[in-house]
Amino acid sequence: MLLGPVLERATKQTVPAFAQETLFGPLGIGAVHWQKQPLGSAMTGGSLGLRSADLLKLGQLYLDGGKWNGRQVLPADWVKRSLAPHAQARAGVDYGYLWWLQTFTSGDRKVPTYAMSGMGGNKVYVLPEQRAVVVITTTNYRVRGAHPLSERILTDYVLPALPDRR
Repeated sequence: MLLGPVLERATKQTVPAFAQETLFGPLGIGAVHWQKQPLGSAMTGGSLGLRSADLLKLGQLYLDGGKWNGRQVLPADWVKRSLAPHAQARAGVDYGYLWWLQTFTSGDRKVPTYAMSGMGGNKVYVLPEQRAVVVITTTNYRVRGAHPLSERILTDYVLPALPDRR
């Protein structure tokens, strides 16, 4: 929640205007649904609505070091710093700048990932060793254990289908 007001103060723009100009516009993302805080500003603590194809673009942007279609949209150094661990969220899971850093096990292999996580188990996983982005969108709102369900989709179905690039 604090990120929005800080961005607005630093950029002198609303969060939606800044995001459209610097991120969504260059990526060709137009269908964005912002939830509003009680005083009317955009919610930055979750509840941003994007299409699955657009979530994929965000994951690909980070996989490519901040580049989109050959254009540097985000500074490569920012991407690198945001994917470094800055806090341990729980055993086996670190947190970067808005990214969850976790290694999953599939069969006998360990697969490092970084991920965005949304309500109801919605996830964007980036698998750098496989050069892959996986988007899982659900409607499991108010469903107990929605995030572990999405993790099982990743480990039980998606990871076994991807080539082992060790």
